[in-house]
This record gives sequence, structure tokens and C-alpha cells, in this order.
Amino acid sequence: MVKKAKFLKSGIWYWLFIAPTLLSLIIVVLIPFIIGIYYSFTDWNGINQPLFIGLKNFIMLKNDYAFWNSILFTAKFSIACIIIINIIGLGFAMLVTRKISGRNLMRTAFYLPNLIGGLILGFIWNFIFVDVFQSIANVTHIGWLNGWLSTTNTGFWGLVIVTSWQMIGYVMVIYIAYIESVPTELIEASKIDGANSWQQFKNVIFPLISPAFTISLFITLSNSFKLFDQNLSLTAGAPGNTTQMITLNIYQTAFSAQEMALGQAKAVVMFVIIAIISIVQVYFTQKREVEM
Repeated sequence: MVKKAKFLKSGIWYWLFIAPTLLSLIIVVLIPFIIGIYYSFTDWNGINQPLFIGLKNFIMLKNDYAFWNSILFTAKFSIACIIIINIIGLGFAMLVTRKISGRNLMRTAFYLPNLIGGLILGFIWNFIFVDVFQSIANVTHIGWLNGWLSTTNTGFWGLVIVTSWQMIGYVMVIYIAYIESVPTELIEASKIDGANSWQQFKNVIFPLISPAFTISLFITLSNSFKLFDQNLSLTAGAPGNTTQMITLNIYQTAFSAQEMALGQAKAVVMFVIIAIISIVQVYFTQKREVEM
């Protein structure tokens, strides 16, 4: 009886502690998500009384080439960001976990861009790409500095640079946490066996920090697909919507074209795509952790 009373008491405290978070999650995420799915099956434009129209919005997406182009652009952007952010983030983490002077200052400097809001960041880099690059090009006559953000290619790499610059510090912190948890005995043992720095990283550190890859890849993948602020402030989809990402396409459908239900249908498709890719990614990276 005493054990049962203790169990019930601990259960009550458990639910009391998680209740605020659980309630917030239900109100802010779960209920709007369910309502959003419902609206995707209606003709709601934000003002009228929604009328159920079945799969009509999803069928209309079949011929929406701007939407599919934005998905393709987002996929390419995500692949570039995932590779760049994780390689440089891991490199920075390896650098600042060494016993070198100024490593704490470097950690702060690398993480600082993550504290700046996406919209502000986009406007700052828009100024750098358009005005600063052009001024340097006028003086130095370096051709590739001309006309940044005026073409699809420079717009794409502009978005990749801004997003990578912002997220590398965040991913670096994740890698630092795992690198510092690697037992020093293993590193010392590998040194005694004659392993050089690359062999230590490849055969000792890399396998032990594999859970960090699962987390970092998931975060960079989901954030890249959901990117909105930087796209809006840096290129706004220009030129000719060729740098328009999926979230910006949804926003313009819902709020510029006043087609809320169609925009919601696009959001549901986006959710399904992100969910499938994320589940596959987490499954294979976790499986690799076990094999290691």
C-alpha cells in the first residue's frame, strides 16, 4: 500500500510538472494543426464561411508548377545547407575543443549569428551582397561580385551562405557536447598505439559522436525546409520567383492571393514531405549508430 501511494504521488507530480508544456503544445500546435487540415478540404478564403469541397485543393496542386518548382528549389537548397553546415560546424567544434588560446572567444563568435533574427539577417546580407559586393567589384573589377541576387544562381548561393552562417554555430554546440563526452582514456590509448590526429578522429571520435549526426542532420533538414524569413528578406523569390522556397510560396498563396484553403493544402503537402524525409533520415542515421 505504501509503495502504491508513493507511485500515485510521484505520478501526480509528474503530470503536474509536464501539464503546462503539454497544455501549451495542445493549444499552440496540435489544435491549429487539426484545424489547418480541416481547412485544406474547404474553399475558405479567410473571410467566407468555409464549405467542404473534398480533395479539390489537392487536385489543383497537380498543375501548380510554381509550387512544385519551389519544392525542387527547396530540396536543392536543403541538400547544400545540410552538407555545408554540418561539415563546417563539425570542423569548428573540433577546433574549439582543442587546448588553444582564445577558444572561448571563438565559440562565442561562431555562435553569435544564431542570435540574430532571420529577417534582420536577410536585410543585412542583402545590403552586403547588393551594395558592398558591387562597390568592391567597381574598384577591383572582379566579375563574379557583380549582380548578386539578380540571378537564380547567385540568389541560391546567397540563401545558402546566409542560412549556413546563421546555423553553423548552433550545430557546432551540438558537436561540442558530444566531442567533450568522448573518454580521454580512449584518445590517450590511440596515441600510445601510434594513431595520428586523422586516425584518432576517424576511428575513435567519429564513431562515438554519431548520435550528434542524427540530431544535427534532423535539425538542419527540418530548418532548411521550413526557412521563410531569410527567403523573404533576401530575395523575396526574385528573379521571377525562381528563388521562391516552399514556405514563401505557401505564404503568397494564402495571404497575397487570399486563397487560404489552397495555401493550407500546400502546407499539408509540405508537412508530409518533411515528415517522410525526416523519418527516413532518423531511421538510417540511428541504424548507423548501432552498427558503429
